[in-house]
Amino acid sequence: MLDAIKNIRFGEAIVDIKIIEEEFVLVCDASTSIAYLDYQTLEAKNRLNANIKHQRFLNSVVAFSSTSEYLALISAETKESKLYNIKTKKLIASVNRHQGEVSCVAIDPKDRYMFSCGEDGMTFGVDIKSGQLAFTLPRHVDSVNDIAFSQNAHYVATASFDKNIFLFNLATMSQIAKLRAHSAAVMKVQFLKNNRLFSVDKKNSAIIWDIATVSVLSRLQGIHDDVTKVTISNDCMFLFLGTKLGYILVYDLTTYALIAHRYLKHDSSITALAFDELRNYLFVGTEGGGFFVYDIFNGEESLKNAIADKRYALLPSYIDANPLLAYTKTFHTFELLWDKTLQKAKEFIEKSEKQKAMKLFENFLEIPSKKQFVQKLFLEYEEYDKFLLLIGQNKLALAYALANKYQVYKESGAYKELEAQWKKTLNAAQKYLSNPNNQEKVKELFAPYRGIPEKTVIMQDLFTNSMVCARFKNSMIHKDFKLAYEYVKKYPFLRESSEYSILIQYSDALYIKAQEFQKNKDTHSAIKLYRMLLDFEDFKEEAKAIIQEIETQQKFFNALHDNDMVTAYNLLDSSYDLQQTSEGKKLEEIWENEYNKASEYASRGDIDGVKNALQKYIGTKSKYMAIATTVAWCYITQLDGALKSKAEQKIIENGIKNYILYYGLTGQITTFFEQFLKSYPQTKLNLESQKQGAIENWRPPMMVKSILD
Repeated sequence: MLDAIKNIRFGEAIVDIKIIEEEFVLVCDASTSIAYLDYQTLEAKNRLNANIKHQRFLNSVVAFSSTSEYLALISAETKESKLYNIKTKKLIASVNRHQGEVSCVAIDPKDRYMFSCGEDGMTFGVDIKSGQLAFTLPRHVDSVNDIAFSQNAHYVATASFDKNIFLFNLATMSQIAKLRAHSAAVMKVQFLKNNRLFSVDKKNSAIIWDIATVSVLSRLQGIHDDVTKVTISNDCMFLFLGTKLGYILVYDLTTYALIAHRYLKHDSSITALAFDELRNYLFVGTEGGGFFVYDIFNGEESLKNAIADKRYALLPSYIDANPLLAYTKTFHTFELLWDKTLQKAKEFIEKSEKQKAMKLFENFLEIPSKKQFVQKLFLEYEEYDKFLLLIGQNKLALAYALANKYQVYKESGAYKELEAQWKKTLNAAQKYLSNPNNQEKVKELFAPYRGIPEKTVIMQDLFTNSMVCARFKNSMIHKDFKLAYEYVKKYPFLRESSEYSILIQYSDALYIKAQEFQKNKDTHSAIKLYRMLLDFEDFKEEAKAIIQEIETQQKFFNALHDNDMVTAYNLLDSSYDLQQTSEGKKLEEIWENEYNKASEYASRGDIDGVKNALQKYIGTKSKYMAIATTVAWCYITQLDGALKSKAEQKIIENGIKNYILYYGLTGQITTFFEQFLKSYPQTKLNLESQKQGAIENWRPPMMVKSILD
């Protein structure tokens, strides 16, 4: 079991951990006591206390902004969520609109919005600058258990008791997808790199999703305890899961394999996890108040010294103590050394120089698993001389039988020569069979291969479909590769032909060349080759995806060159790859700045300001939902203003009707109506009976100066 390099004890459960640059670690406990710890000594340099006692820790009851300037939390009675400026201790906003308890809170990575999620399935997005409700996320039919953001803050995911995960694009303010594959309440979500998302449900079933294709990539195995907290390493190599029983599991995010189901064990539930990407440190907080710091590659220096001194016997104990050492560069270097040694040893064994081979393995034999492997290898090679003798005597059926028994023989030069001779025989047979009178000659050629099951099938197919070979060759001559692959699918024996080898080599060469062109920005030449690869079965789907990606990029950069921002943004908002480019990031930054300005105007109910700030995006279809959301917020602000100024009842009612006509029964208008009823209890207005529009159908011409008119 890995030991902590540092640890201290708090009097309450740890509910959140935040790393502040390189100097401090911010730790919040169940009483919302916030300690600023010196990174090196873990000594408290400053303390703040919100005096709110939290009774549950499975969901996020507190959340800090990326700069630790803001704090979101759930009230002690869990009826509302609150947003504070930590430095000034000023309350910025409170959300008391949930019908039931608040289930979790969050702040997006760009510190634009505080999110309040509830048992009513609602998720309210509060603008941090103004403290006003800006929008609501798509509503779940049951409690929202968790909320997560992509690294670039474009996407937000909400997980619910309704077994669904909603994906929402914050750049376009539109729902992307509903992920449905869980058979129980979804408890945790976590964005990974490369368009992936992790989720786990109440039955401990975990899924890795591809959010671009809205499909399941993998289902993780080995979770037998309720997952309470989730975090990932900075390179997205490892996934860490904290559990109710105090365990921390770790998964390989390349293979999705479980590395260790008891990587760490604590005496109480894991209630907080964080990862320091600079130092590769894992921070753990427990319900018992324990705060621990772990170096996930602890022991690498000892591993390096043991390898340098060839004390390989120590390696298993180091890996047992810390399984993640097997993923270090140090251990990778050792594995390369082993592979090189193994290959050289096989060459010695095949030359009957077993003593030399054993000498090479001398230091590796100190490792039990390597010793067992070497012993097995020598046992398998005990009949290798017999294998060579059978080849020499042309007793091929017996030789192939031994190769099938000992798969290691198939890596030998002798076996490769055997297969090369078979291909020559097969090609000669194909030529002879173009003339039906040569069948006896072909039988004579195949005589040594009788009794070899895998060859017999091919020989029989060849005799039965002798004319297919000619047609296959003809398709190759005319470069009709699509037809050639059709023949191969229908007649597998063609895979043994020299023409098929040429086909594979040609497709590989095309792919390599296309990749080179793409890398060198010669997209025109790259697309030409990728189009050719559409005829090759092994590359068809990948080539299709790459062509689409390149064409999208070309359209995007052409649009930028022509100053066609409408096309550029429409393409950018639909492409994850474009969002990662420097040009895409610049464009998004421009949009965010102008959208933030529009948000300031919306918070004041100034529709002209909103319109002017977003004027150049009016024709950009991908931005319609974002603009509609801001305009809707502006109208709600106007309604709030009318309510506060005690405007005439009919004027407010007219505004409510207009809003519903444009946007439908959104979360904003229903929560506003609840406030309206308190001030105007005599109203006979019924929301359900109003003619309803939908925010998805909103278009810029529908923008009016005041929703009250």
